[in-house]
Amino acid sequence: MSKPRQLTRRFRRVRLVLAREEPHPYSDPNEGYDLIVPLDKDSRLDSAEWAMHRHLCQIRRFRSKDTPLYGHLVRRPDGEWHIKYADGDSNDDVAFNWSNEDFVEERCVSIRSKGATRTYRITLVERP
Repeated sequence: MSKPRQLTRRFRRVRLVLAREEPHPYSDPNEGYDLIVPLDKDSRLDSAEWAMHRHLCQIRRFRSKDTPLYGHLVRRPDGEWHIKYADGDSNDDVAFNWSNEDFVEERCVSIRSKGATRTYRITLVERP
């Protein structure tokens, strides 16, 4: 992940954990994502800052039974955010509607991975 001295003041470390769902009625803190992303004054993804510092926008996907996957936040021409992993498009995740999300603790965001959309709770937003 990026070293703090390389990051601008807008960057935040954000932790997402799997929210409550059928097989996990109490959520699952062992499944989620760690993000290093720029947020604007309204706690939304800062696309201008991202455009200048794309290489610093890093993501780690963790799951208790899998090896962590590392990737970068990318924005498609249509404005949709994606998580691009080093191993190619087959594992890329869609950050559903992240352009309109506030990255504030206890809020939820959705990610589509392998055809399934799941909800994640934001448990941490801090300066790296």
